[in-house]
Amino acid sequence: MDFGIFNIMQQRDLNKSPQQIFAEAAEQTEVAEQLGFSRAWYAEHHFSNYSLCPSPLMMAAHMAGRTSRLRLGTAVVVAPLYNPARLLSEIGMVDNLSNGRLDLGVGMGYQKFEFERFCSTLANVREFTGEMLELIQMSLSAPSFEFQGKHIQFPRSSISCKPIQTPTPPIWYAGGDPEHLAWIARHGHTLFMTGLLGGVTRMKKTREYYDGIAASQGQPARVAVTRLAFVTRNKKDAEHYANCALYQQRLAVSLKGQREKVANHYVIQELPYDEEPNMESILRNLPVGDVDSCIEKMIRIVREINPVHIAIQPQVGDMEHKKALESMRLWAEEVMPVVLKETAHLAKAA
Repeated sequence: MDFGIFNIMQQRDLNKSPQQIFAEAAEQTEVAEQLGFSRAWYAEHHFSNYSLCPSPLMMAAHMAGRTSRLRLGTAVVVAPLYNPARLLSEIGMVDNLSNGRLDLGVGMGYQKFEFERFCSTLANVREFTGEMLELIQMSLSAPSFEFQGKHIQFPRSSISCKPIQTPTPPIWYAGGDPEHLAWIARHGHTLFMTGLLGGVTRMKKTREYYDGIAASQGQPARVAVTRLAFVTRNKKDAEHYANCALYQQRLAVSLKGQREKVANHYVIQELPYDEEPNMESILRNLPVGDVDSCIEKMIRIVREINPVHIAIQPQVGDMEHKKALESMRLWAEEVMPVVLKETAHLAKAA
């Protein structure tokens, strides 16, 4: 198991420019490599302040020239929003630019707000994403290919800039479609899951569900976890991070439920939602707080979920960049060593 960081590049503070937000994400990536994290992940969203990053592949290509060891991941490429021909070539190009360090996270998207502005709908996202997964696997691993699907058709073609990694860069899937999950398990790829603002119980149910699907394919279930997580010695900073986590979830729920309200051209207003947790519950559920509590909650994830990777999100909402970096350092120096030691013990026991 290893640790990484996930950066959504959110704009809660409208006084902070996109240039500054991208610069902070880049610095967090560089610091992550220096601190011994293994991976950095970048989100994809469009037309709102929920995330300013429209292209995780472009961000990965940028950071390929500013890092040397860290693996760079898309979390995720929203497959139905892409022209397949362009996506395949760009995957190959980024893997070459990074010297084989690309991790390809793929998902099908959920925000009607985004799809409408791509002149598309959510109607066929499951079928299209399934075809895209097949196409990625086929096109990047064979000298040439052709593909005739319901939504994607390719004449005999060849990707001129094939990835360095063979047969393809590692594929990580974020979603819950049973057919996609069976395909991911069958091909030995990884399910990327999150507990949102809940505790480990939600993730454990997802893990058990996927275990069953993977077993039906005769394969072990590889899972990874992305977690809103923030370690600090300052109680007020922990409380503010929890507030920022709730802010992110409120925007996501509004966009998913198609009840978003937009102000200042692209800013999604923060709206409470039914059955949202209170601050006490968020702080109880998430690995947010002092070193000991974060270690305890992370070890529980390791024991009950057994992930191959955990990505923490050090910056969300309007959490200060400086404090995000401080949290990353604490994480690397005081939390990660203990959790990884526990992982080693569990591996020996197995």
